[in-house]
Amino acid sequence: MEAKARQTDIKMTARKLRRVINEVRGKAVKEAQDMLRFMPYFAARVVEKNLKAAIANAREKYGVTPETLRISEIFADESVTYKRARTRAQGRMYSRLKRTSHLTLVVSDQKK
Repeated sequence: MEAKARQTDIKMTARKLRRVINEVRGKAVKEAQDMLRFMPYFAARVVEKNLKAAIANAREKYGVTPETLRISEIFADESVTYKRARTRAQGRMYSRLKRTSHLTLVVSDQKK
């Protein structure tokens, strides 16, 4: 039994998300929620929101409780990069890359 939650086009680099998801990969859901709640990164709020969505999907589809769930798979991929310009001295323009990412989280039973 697996339940999945995806969030696309997050306005944050995948590298910043990976710093957080590497800490919660493979953990029980309750333990991961506690860890995410006290992390000082904004990426932790994004991952926590996605984890709540995956728990709700598991509860709705299979009727399981969060105590029996574990994060079985979690990864962040790069998405589109927005190219913007920044004005500089003497009429010059520097390019600015605004990177985005996709986050996928899968929870499953601990029995496996």
